[in-house]
Amino acid sequence: MPNSFGTLFTITTWGESHGTAVGVVIDGCPPNLPLTIEEIQVELDRRRPGQSDIVTPRKESDTVEILSGLYEGRTTGTPISLLVRNADQRPGAYDEMVEKYRPSHADYTYQSKFGLRDPRGGGRSSARETVGRVAAGAIAKKILRMAGSVEIRAYLTQVHDIEMPPLQKFPTLAEVEASPVRCPDPLIAEQMIARIKEVRSQGDSVGGAIECRVRGMPVGLGEPVFDRLEADLAKAMLSLPATKGFEVGSGFAGSRMKGSEHNDPFEMRDGQVHTTSNRSGGVQGGISNGEELIFRTAFKPTATILQSQKTVNVKGENTELAARGRHDPCVVPRAVPIVEAMTALVLLDHWMRHLAQNRIFKF
Repeated sequence: MPNSFGTLFTITTWGESHGTAVGVVIDGCPPNLPLTIEEIQVELDRRRPGQSDIVTPRKESDTVEILSGLYEGRTTGTPISLLVRNADQRPGAYDEMVEKYRPSHADYTYQSKFGLRDPRGGGRSSARETVGRVAAGAIAKKILRMAGSVEIRAYLTQVHDIEMPPLQKFPTLAEVEASPVRCPDPLIAEQMIARIKEVRSQGDSVGGAIECRVRGMPVGLGEPVFDRLEADLAKAMLSLPATKGFEVGSGFAGSRMKGSEHNDPFEMRDGQVHTTSNRSGGVQGGISNGEELIFRTAFKPTATILQSQKTVNVKGENTELAARGRHDPCVVPRAVPIVEAMTALVLLDHWMRHLAQNRIFKF
């Protein structure tokens, strides 16, 4: 099921970038959950294009419609189907891509795998597919808040070679949303914005990195061996368009430490086991230890740039392509709510699996 994600709380996304609509079907949502369309819309508004002058100017309201699974403001326990119609379609901007493969895009690999492809904005490979993920993530976020006051916060730490100093506190949503680049450090945010505008004026693009932190985590989420919590988080993050790297806790920096430097000592505090440091990033042995979950995801520069690039056409001939259309010079600011959504989906699914295994039978 390549278009589905999750074990007990599952989502299946559908739709193409310049098709009629995109959306998601959610299965496994508990019944009787109070839910409004506004709670979903607020997350989609954070993801939608056209928010500022540093993102794609494509104009989409991303207005969500609930087709099933809700009755009198509460979930029924049956599949929830959500739909967002595409309004600002300009497939003509991709006429040249019918014959030419865009460098570092999925054009060639999709054509090779399926024998055909949708060239309009990349079709299914477009980041527009993530609309469904964010809509489903809004519901998962609400369940996590109600079940255990779990709070998820993602933010930019890097754009190109501009990097924010390590954040010493859990940022507020207002601090993250204060800048269109979604970096909670105001001075660094201004530098990031200037760099994005600079490369856009050159017809180029840049990448960056997002850090995500989760507090209020219960102990015990995750499974041994193959379904370790960090393994499923890595799969979730690396399934996002343009991602190229994932690390949890100390990440690659931990490989340069000694065990005496890296280990997180235990202590009893307020009647519970805690660690005095958190280089593990809240996960040990693939299972959450109750500390703050911290991980980072790296995003490559946007593949579509407004400069002429060497490529090959469908006939196997060498040629050149100067892309047209509307694209983000840096995809990372709009990826923040997508990272949060996928985090919520992983955590909720593992929480449900944990309860199913450990709370049903009493021996």
